[in-house]
Amino acid sequence: MLLIAGVILSLAMLAPPALAQGSQEPIVLRGMGSFHVGGRVVEISGKPIKEVVLGAGGVPAKFDPNGQYQVEAMYVQYFLPKERKGKYPLLMWHGGGLTGVTYETTPDGREGWLNMFVRNGWDVYNSDAVERGRSGFAPPDMWKSEPSFLTKANPFERFRIGQGAGSWNADPSKMKVLPGNLFPVEGYDNFVKQIVPRWIDTDDAIIAAYTALVDKVCPCVILFHSQAGGFGFKVAQARPDKIKALVAVEPAVAGDVAKAGALKDIPVLIMYGDYIPQDSRWPKMRQLGLDYAEALRAAGGKVDVVNLPERGITGNSHMLMMDKNNAVTADIIQKWLAEKGFVE
Repeated sequence: MLLIAGVILSLAMLAPPALAQGSQEPIVLRGMGSFHVGGRVVEISGKPIKEVVLGAGGVPAKFDPNGQYQVEAMYVQYFLPKERKGKYPLLMWHGGGLTGVTYETTPDGREGWLNMFVRNGWDVYNSDAVERGRSGFAPPDMWKSEPSFLTKANPFERFRIGQGAGSWNADPSKMKVLPGNLFPVEGYDNFVKQIVPRWIDTDDAIIAAYTALVDKVCPCVILFHSQAGGFGFKVAQARPDKIKALVAVEPAVAGDVAKAGALKDIPVLIMYGDYIPQDSRWPKMRQLGLDYAEALRAAGGKVDVVNLPERGITGNSHMLMMDKNNAVTADIIQKWLAEKGFVE
């Protein structure tokens, strides 16, 4: 539940019955809202004017595609708890082909990390990266490549939910789930409804928007996942004076080893889930993260790497924030931040 300006709003009441949760203490906010940040203006010319019917049965209108467009801005939503305990804002950055929904209600209807960290007293800023979700889309002329889309099978087989290639099946009874996997497979259809197209040549635009966000709201802590590993580390390298800590959740991409020294005063937590050794890609991706961690240490930085199975916590997929033990993994992050002095 949320209490805003004296009004209590029960999220469970608003959710469909299948998504209703058990009773929770109300989340009391001192503020919430959203904004767009970053972006630039581009101009397109030389395109033919078209006659377009904008609505079924409507009157045709002249449509001139030539002119200025606002592009590459990023959508950010924030939640500010009444009792703030985190010393700095916590920025949440999602992975490839997804949006900020990553950190919201889980596919099976449980509280996500966004709610959990707000409950723990953090001002949370949750973003939809450039070209994703509510951040808006540029005209096709802007991008050099075609967008990539994911089939329903792709995340199941690639995010260490199923047993690799061929493990997904349209018949849930025939899906080959990794033994002991904690991803809420019963909510898998809800998960793939979150998927959005992604481009492979928009990294610079994404980094520019994230940098603009850091310039606007930081000093801060950044928590980032998967593809955003490259964004989080690189933005921190460019703005080390504004970043107080980094939490990298299964980063698929690391930072620039040559610039690792820029992070020597920023504590870093890197967390990995289960089933990595038997995956076709993740051993190499984890090694990229471990090599970067060593580069940070060699530059005088402080890095803690948490391999959950080594702590006796097994069954986690690539989507740790959605797994059924997401409260456990959130607590590990919360305790690490507290140990580093970022909780009042």
